Amino acid sequence: MRAARKAALAMTSTGVLLAAVPAGAFAASATAAAAPAAACKGSQLTAGGAQYTPSGQVRFTVVNKGAPCELRGFPTVAVAGQGSPDKNKPLGVSPQGQAPSVRLPSGGKAVTVLSFTPVLGEADGYCASGTDPTVAPSLVVGVAGTRFQVGSSDGGEFALCGDSVRATAFR
Repeated sequence: MRAARKAALAMTSTGVLLAAVPAGAFAASATAAAAPAAACKGSQLTAGGAQYTPSGQVRFTVVNKGAPCELRGFPTVAVAGQGSPDKNKPLGVSPQGQAPSVRLPSGGKAVTVLSFTPVLGEADGYCASGTDPTVAPSLVVGVAGTRFQVGSSDGGEFALCGDSVRATAFR
């Protein structure tokens, strides 16, 4: 009680009246604020897959299998070339929007949405720019210092025009 009275008197000198606040309230509010989490490490994340959306975008999900952490920024992306490293093609990533940190609890998920310049037409398709489309069975998505090679959830291939991708920050 004496400590609570001293705290109330000290705060009263600043113009704040604390006489009605219970003695333990200060300690409880100090511990209620969450401590910042460490940055996620690639070793604690697993790939949840690459799924096409109805609008033709690709949703890539990661799952935290470790301690709570914060995931920051945008992914890196490449198309993977049918088992031959010389056919891999890194893509330029155009960030879409801001990149706030996402706090991931153990078992938590974060998603980024990838948008490619679409291939037009049927079957072999074509690019409006006149270049040949790129077709690959998988993507390599870089997250937190690790790269995940993922195939399409529908078993198809990834097809795009150009050498860039638009990506949202993880959320």
